Amino acid sequence: MYIAFLSRILAKIADTSRNLGVNSVQMELELRDYVRIVRKHIWKLISIVLISTVVAGVYSFYFVEPTYEASTKIIVNRTATQTSVTTLDLNEINSNLRLIDTYKEIIRTPAIMDVVAERYPQFGMTAEELTNKVVVSSVNNTQVMTLVVQDLSYQKAAQIVNAISEVFKEQIPSIFQVENVSILNLANENPEKQPAPVKPNKMLNMALAFIVSLMLSVGIAFLIEYMDDTIKNEADVKRLLDLPTVGQIARLSAEELQSGQEKEKKPQQLRGEMKSNVQIGK
Repeated sequence: MYIAFLSRILAKIADTSRNLGVNSVQMELELRDYVRIVRKHIWKLISIVLISTVVAGVYSFYFVEPTYEASTKIIVNRTATQTSVTTLDLNEINSNLRLIDTYKEIIRTPAIMDVVAERYPQFGMTAEELTNKVVVSSVNNTQVMTLVVQDLSYQKAAQIVNAISEVFKEQIPSIFQVENVSILNLANENPEKQPAPVKPNKMLNMALAFIVSLMLSVGIAFLIEYMDDTIKNEADVKRLLDLPTVGQIARLSAEELQSGQEKEKKPQQLRGEMKSNVQIGK
């Protein structure tokens, strides 16, 4: 009984090892096929990747206008009636933290943007356009908000974000009946050195073009190979049918066929001439 049980276990182990061996061989063959396909279309892959990367670089360097970014920081602090208190109130801090989310939405409302558009007509922008330009964010568990504006001109971006910050600070007391907003810093409208643009990221665009084109070109190569079911040489016969090649018929072009026919005519003409010569001799 035990011997039969052990023999069954050994048989299962042997079957498993054979299956693993077959799977490993199949995996090795599949990897060889992948390498073969890549090597077969290597110049196509290189051409597609090279052209895509160069096009992305030329587009990023010469056709995309640079975009600049300016930012301000606003802090939500104590109200005016609490400035005389020297101790920190945890409830007050938590209340200010909860106000951050409310203030982030208020900044983007017509209550603020209409005033900015009316007070600064030189921007040439409506309240809706200003709302779409400004991005408001905050770090978790802090009382600081960051306003960011992007534009093709750094000076204009700085002027817009400064104007929004100042109008927001002025309008909050009339909306909430409190003065708990202070501007930590404004954007420098006239820096000594022109800031670097935030867009386009030229190296990133080229890297993305390289990676995406490489993936697409490899996929196209495998698709072409999958759709091509023709047998071209002896290696294909051996690989697909596992049979030896007995003979091979070459494909001839029209020119090669014509030249071959002419070569066949020459011996026939010579034999005809030889027969005529023999008859004349007789």
